[in-house]
Parts: sequence; C-alpha cells; structure tokens
Amino acid sequence: MDIALAARRRHSCKAFDGERKIPPALFAQLRELLRWSPSSTNSQPWHFVVAATLGGKARVAESAHGLFAYNAPKILNASHVVVLCARRDMEPEYLDALLAQEQADGRFDSEEARTRQAQVRGFYVGHQRSAGKLDAWMDKQVYLALGGLLLGAGALDIDACPMEGFDPGAFDRILDLTGTGFASTVIATAGYRAADDEYASATKVRFA
Repeated sequence: MDIALAARRRHSCKAFDGERKIPPALFAQLRELLRWSPSSTNSQPWHFVVAATLGGKARVAESAHGLFAYNAPKILNASHVVVLCARRDMEPEYLDALLAQEQADGRFDSEEARTRQAQVRGFYVGHQRSAGKLDAWMDKQVYLALGGLLLGAGALDIDACPMEGFDPGAFDRILDLTGTGFASTVIATAGYRAADDEYASATKVRFA
C-alpha cells in the first residue's frame, strides 16, 4: 500500500451515493482505527457515535439546520456517519479506570512504571486544567482520531468528509449527551462518491 498515494487520492466528498453502503468488514476496520488512535499520555478522551441506519442518520442531520442545512444531504446520503465526541473533564475516577485498564493489559513491568505513568498523565491533565485549556487539549486528541479515520478511509477506497458545520448543542440534546461527560466535536461522513460529486475530479492543491 502506497500510503502517500492514498493521501493524494482521497478528497473531502461533498456528494454521496445514497445507494452504496460500506461493507461491514471494511467499516469494522475503520472502527478499529478509531479505537487504536494515538492520544496524549494515552488519555483516550473520546466517544464515537456511529449512525448507519436511515433513522440514525436523520437524527444526526437534525443538527445540520439553519446556516448548516447544506450539510444535511451529506449526512443522509452517506453510508455511515461518525460523530466524534470529546470528554469535558478528566475526573480522578476516569484516570483511575484508565490506569487500571493499562495494568490489566500488561502495560507496566513494575509498580514504578505504573506510578510514573499516573504521575505523568496527572501532570498534563493538571497543567491543562490550570491553564484553562483542558477542553481544547482533549479536543486535539479527538482530531488525531479524525485524521487517522480520514486517511484510513482513503486507503480502503472509501470516501469521507470531515465537517464542523453542525449545531453541537442541538446534537448533544438530540442524543442526550448532556450529563454523560461528553460533547460532540466534529462529524465524519463516510461512503462512496456520487456521480455528480463535482469535487471528485477537481485538482488538489497543496503548498510544496
């Protein structure tokens, strides 16, 4: 696989073929890409909501209204829609649970290594919180996952499009995220380009 070729070949699809669906085995690979995304200090401050049914996509599309109405067709016609959500805090209980999972998975070869991991992650969380940037820091980790998803989709010949053009507050109410500790951050639609996707044949432009 020429990964650079996949990066050049992919584009942010603006029109999806509503009749074509991503095969389950291929989308399972994209789900694994999300799960194994890198994050600062392995903090994993995310939750991914996937909509693949017409009803599920319609609920997501409700958040693309008003100034963002142009994005609703992309959501409805895509095969799958992934809403990437970020944590709004890193409570001690979450940090303890994460450390316990790392311990259970054999990440540490000594108690010293376990303690060091807890201290390093605690330092970064505390630093970002005291600087008033904890939300932004966690959002950045979610965008790392988004980047992997987009490149992975391109490598599998799946079209995808990232979008911030939706009402996060409306979406959080639609899926009742309020009170869960998460908030929607960005959406990625995935599927296959429609014949009338004018951007598919447009020249890609990048600085040298």
